[in-house]
Amino acid sequence: MLSLKDIWAHYGSVAAVKGVSVEVGEAEIVTLIGANGAGKTTTMRTICGLHKPTSGEVVFEGQRIDELDPERINALGIAMVPEGRRVFPQLTVMENLEMGAYLRKDHAQLKADLEEIFEHFPILKERRKQLAGTMSGGQQQMLAMGRALMSGPKVLLLDEPSLGLSPLMTQQIAKIVKQLNAMGRTIVLVEQNARLAFLLAKHAYVMEIGRISMSGLAEDLKDDPKVRETYLGV
Repeated sequence: MLSLKDIWAHYGSVAAVKGVSVEVGEAEIVTLIGANGAGKTTTMRTICGLHKPTSGEVVFEGQRIDELDPERINALGIAMVPEGRRVFPQLTVMENLEMGAYLRKDHAQLKADLEEIFEHFPILKERRKQLAGTMSGGQQQMLAMGRALMSGPKVLLLDEPSLGLSPLMTQQIAKIVKQLNAMGRTIVLVEQNARLAFLLAKHAYVMEIGRISMSGLAEDLKDDPKVRETYLGV
């Protein structure tokens, strides 16, 4: 469904991503794990068009998309929940959700999608008139996910969804990710919490200094001695 083929990405003369290739199947959860600075977020930004690759290709449903603008990529069916949530703090919850749907014209389906989002995140319905900036970190994470879902994506990119959240809130977010995937949503997950990533994902890629150092079934990788020592603390 989604392929990254030998992607290189630079910031000035510094290569942040070095020849990365990733395959994401339909209705799968695929995770990228690695330390800070490994290139995970740059890879995600490259998929959604926020960072243009120096070379290589991003292919979505048979169409090359790495040369397209972010709004065009979003319209094709890829949405990103950025690290740090980045909600619009001076807008209400409902206004934030509406911002996620700014490209859509299918108003009837949009209403149904909004109700589905409220089912996943009841707190958003309860607080739809509240300013987003006054919500807790966990609630803002739910809002950021809801906003991305309002675009009706086929692929959801989640960049560090558990960052800064309590263990209880992390469990809630994980449960929702599982629900979304069970409903057929394809998810690419960047997560420093490797235990959580391996719990959720079918396939995993380990990034080190801009490169993919290991890849395979998450179930197999979590038992690899190097992964256990470096990322699981075992």
